[in-house]
Amino acid sequence: METDLNLKRPSAAHPVVTALRALRKTILTAAVTTVFAATAQAQIKVGVTVSATGPAASLGIPEKNTFALLPKEIAGQKVEYIILDDASDTTTAVKNARKLVSEEKVDILIGSTITPNSLAMIDIAVESETPMISMAASAAIVEPVDARKHWIFKTPQNDSHMSTAITGQMQAAGIKTVAFIGFSDAYGEGWFKEFSKLAELRHIKVVASERFARADTSVTGQILKILATNPDAVLIAGAGTPAALPQKTLKERGYKGVIYQTHGVANNDFLRVCGKDCEGTWLPAGPLLVAEQLPDSNPVKKSALTYKAAYEKAYGPGSVSTFGGHAWDTGVLLSAAVPQALKQGKPGTKEFRKGLRDAIENVRNLPGAHGIFNMSPTDHLGLDQRSRVMVHVVDGKWKLAGAAQ
Repeated sequence: METDLNLKRPSAAHPVVTALRALRKTILTAAVTTVFAATAQAQIKVGVTVSATGPAASLGIPEKNTFALLPKEIAGQKVEYIILDDASDTTTAVKNARKLVSEEKVDILIGSTITPNSLAMIDIAVESETPMISMAASAAIVEPVDARKHWIFKTPQNDSHMSTAITGQMQAAGIKTVAFIGFSDAYGEGWFKEFSKLAELRHIKVVASERFARADTSVTGQILKILATNPDAVLIAGAGTPAALPQKTLKERGYKGVIYQTHGVANNDFLRVCGKDCEGTWLPAGPLLVAEQLPDSNPVKKSALTYKAAYEKAYGPGSVSTFGGHAWDTGVLLSAAVPQALKQGKPGTKEFRKGLRDAIENVRNLPGAHGIFNMSPTDHLGLDQRSRVMVHVVDGKWKLAGAAQ
C-alpha cells in the first residue's frame, strides 16, 4: 500500500486550526500579562495618608504638596506615591491605611499628619509587616521601641524633646507658675504628660490643666478657669490653626502673662489666623522655620534651605511650612533606605519591606529639613538637640531666639 504524501492542509476555518490559534493567543496574552505584572510589581509603591482637609488641613496641605517634589526614581527603581486624604479623621485614616496595604500592596506606609490618626494606623502596619513613617509629633508613636513599634518610625521632633526646650526657656525667664490647655486627644495628653513632668523637675508649678477639641469654636469656660489661677505663663498644646483659639481668647480676656505654643503651630497659617494676638508668643520649632536666620555653622541650615528652595520654587515665595518639612524628611529616609533594601528583595515582596525597615533603623548622620537623623534599634526618631530652636513672634514674624535649652 502506498502512503499519500500529498495530504491536504486543514482550511483556516477548520476546528483544529481555530482551537490552536485560540490557544496560542491565550498563551501570548498570559505571557504579556505576566511581563507587565512583573514590571508593575517591581515599581516601589509608597502609600500616603494625610490630613489635607478638616481641622488639621493647615498641616496636611503642605505635606501633600511636598510629596509632588519627592523623587520619582530611587536606585534605578520607579517610585509611585499613592496619596489619600483622611480628613483629620481617625476612622478614615485607618480605612486608608488598610486600603493601601491590602489593595494597593504598598511597600511602605507614610502618615498620618496628626497623632491620633498615626496611633490608630500602627496595628495595620504591624499586622502586614509594612514599615510606617509617621509625620505626627507624639513620642508615643515610636516609644518604647518594642515588638509593636518595631515597624514604626517618625520624622517630627517628639513632644518630650520640645517640652525640654520650653521648660528650659521658662526657667531662664523666671516663670514660677504655668497653666496648661491642650487638645482633648493623644496630642494634648502626650504634651501634658511630658511637660508637667519636666516642669516639676525645674520647679515650675502647673496651676491649671484644661482641654479643648480641635473643632471647638469657643474655649471661654476653660480660659476663665485658667485666669482664675493667675499664672505667670500659659502653654497651649495644639496644632495648626485651631491652636489660635485659646490664645485669642486669652488676649480678649486681658491676659498679660507669657504665652507659649508648641511646634504644632509652626506655619504661617497660624500667624494669619492668630493675627495681632500672636505677638510675643514663644515656641520651640524645627530649624526649618527660621532657616535663613540660622548661623552658617548650624549643621541643619544647608539641608533645611534645600527643602525651602524646592518648595518655594514650586509653590511661591513664603509658602514653605515646617509640616511640609516632615514629609520631605520621609523622602530623605526613603531615598537612603531603598538601595539597601533592594539587596534583600524586589519591591512588592516581604523581603523588600523588611529590608526597608532595617535600612531606616540603621540610618546614620543623615541631614534632613529638620535635623540630623541617627536611628537605632531603640530610637525610631533619631533626632537630637540640633533639631530644635526657640522662636519668638516679633512684629508678626518668626524670629530666631537662639538654641533651645
